[in-house]
Amino acid sequence: MKKLLLSIFCLGTIGVSNAQIQTPQASPSAKVEQKVGLTDVALEYSRPGVKGRKVFGELVPFGKLWRTGANANTKITFSDDVKIAGQELKAGSYAVYTNPSATTWEVYFYNDTKNWGTPQKWDDTKVAAKTTAKVTSLRSNIESFTISIDNLKNDSAVITIAWENTSVAVPFSVPTGKKTVANIEKAMKGPSAGDYFSAARYYLEEGKSITDAKTWIDKAVDITKDKPRFWYLRQ
Repeated sequence: MKKLLLSIFCLGTIGVSNAQIQTPQASPSAKVEQKVGLTDVALEYSRPGVKGRKVFGELVPFGKLWRTGANANTKITFSDDVKIAGQELKAGSYAVYTNPSATTWEVYFYNDTKNWGTPQKWDDTKVAAKTTAKVTSLRSNIESFTISIDNLKNDSAVITIAWENTSVAVPFSVPTGKKTVANIEKAMKGPSAGDYFSAARYYLEEGKSITDAKTWIDKAVDITKDKPRFWYLRQ
C-alpha cells in the first residue's frame, strides 16, 4: 500500500513539474517605454518573425483588420492627452489596430484593450482616433515585427511600425509647452535658484520671452552669489 501511494505521489510530482516547463514564445512579447517631452508613452506588443514567409498581402491580408502584431492586441498608453492627426486622444491606454493596403494603412486607436487579437464585434464608438499612414518601402528586411517611438522632439514624436520590407509612421504631439509653462508659473510662486535657471533655459531654447529668461537667470545668479554655479553664469 505504501509503495502504491509513493508511486502515485511521484507521478503527481512529475505532472506538476511538467506543467512548469517553459518554452520560447513563437512571437516574444515586448515592452517599450519612452519619455516624449514631459509625457510618458508605453507600448506592449508581440513580435512575430518573417521566417521566410511573404507577410503583407498574404500572411497579413490587405483590406482586413489586423491586430498589429501577434497574440493579444497591441497596446499603447499615454500619461497625458495627446493629439494624433489633429484629433485629441485622452490620457490612457488604447489597442492599436490597422487595416493595411499596398500604399496606405488605416490606423485605429481603440478604447477596448482586452481583446485577444481583433474584437469579435467591432464597435465604431470605441474608436478614439483614426488616421491614415503612407507605406514606405524599406531597402533592408526587418525580420522581427517592430514598433518604436522615433523622431523625438520636445513636443512630438512618431510611432513607427516596421516589418518585412514595409514601414509606416504615425506622428503625434504632446502638451510639453503647456505643461512646462504651468510648472514654471507654479514654481514662480516660491521659486528656488534651480527653478529660475530651468525656466530661463526653457524660455531661451524655445524662443519665448527673452526678457523673462534674462530676469530669471539674473535671479538664479543672485541667489547663489555666495556659492556661484558656473553653469548659471554661463547661461
